[in-house]
Amino acid sequence: MIDADLKGIDSHGIARLPGYIRLWQKGRINPSPDIKVVHETPSTAVIDGDNGLGLVVAPEAMKYAMFKAETVGTGWVAVRNSNHYGIAGYHALLAVANDMIGISMTNASPLVAPTFSAERLLGTNPIAIAIPAGQQPSFVADFATTTVANGKLEISKRKQQPIPFGWAQDKDGKPSTDAGCVEQGGALVPLGGTRELGSHKGYCLGSIVDIFSAVFSGANYGPWVPPFVSFLEPTDDPVGKGIGHFLGAMRIDAFRPAQEFKNEMDRWITRFRNSKPSAGEAQVLIPGDPERIMYLARIKDGVPLLPAVVSNLQELAVQFRLEMPETTG
Repeated sequence: MIDADLKGIDSHGIARLPGYIRLWQKGRINPSPDIKVVHETPSTAVIDGDNGLGLVVAPEAMKYAMFKAETVGTGWVAVRNSNHYGIAGYHALLAVANDMIGISMTNASPLVAPTFSAERLLGTNPIAIAIPAGQQPSFVADFATTTVANGKLEISKRKQQPIPFGWAQDKDGKPSTDAGCVEQGGALVPLGGTRELGSHKGYCLGSIVDIFSAVFSGANYGPWVPPFVSFLEPTDDPVGKGIGHFLGAMRIDAFRPAQEFKNEMDRWITRFRNSKPSAGEAQVLIPGDPERIMYLARIKDGVPLLPAVVSNLQELAVQFRLEMPETTG
């Protein structure tokens, strides 16, 4: 959560803590999971997270994927019986330090309507890929397969601001700028926003994540995924166990010498970053740059918290008899 906040991904930072505690209090999160491998081959495995917090289960799964990759070149781990795992990029980046490419994806609360649908069937279902470089920082693509993550609507709601057109639709499937429309029966929309702008491609990407994360592993998929949000309850007819993740690690030297590859990644990154910017822009960024820029600022100046988040943390401090640290404006 701290890593998310430092990188400016406030929707998945400390603001998520009350939600995790709420699920634990409802008995939906096991604080001491017995994480087990339930099926494997030399390069693949299925892990049962024992209903643990995804922030704990997913790193263990990635470590096992890296172990597989060390042995046979690549490792692929599907996870069932887990919970919300925070930012996808955190898990993918674990592979980079070992000269591996990391891949991370998860399904999520069914808040997304497929293109042309008024029914919520998919989650925001993020994909993250982290690729090491040499002198340049790593290439890190971490994105939801929806126009935005639901946390962005939560932030807009806390700020009492409307959301941009193309983020969500109302219960009848019509575009909405109301930050509360999803809670009122509406839905997030796939990446692209509308069919004319390619929402069918976002729908496809979200479906792929759902299948890799859950149909592979035996987790719940589609509308059966146990929701994280407080305004939805789990279905009484699950098709699997918990939430699903999919983690992968590819050893670079399984394809070409690692240093040679990283030198070429430096060249790739440098060329793209030095491309001619469009009018009004200072520089072209590569995936991962915005988060790195924000990290440097926040590790120095601190993480700003919205008043609503501070209030939630104060309530938790009272509830658990903890001292609430002082915050600055």
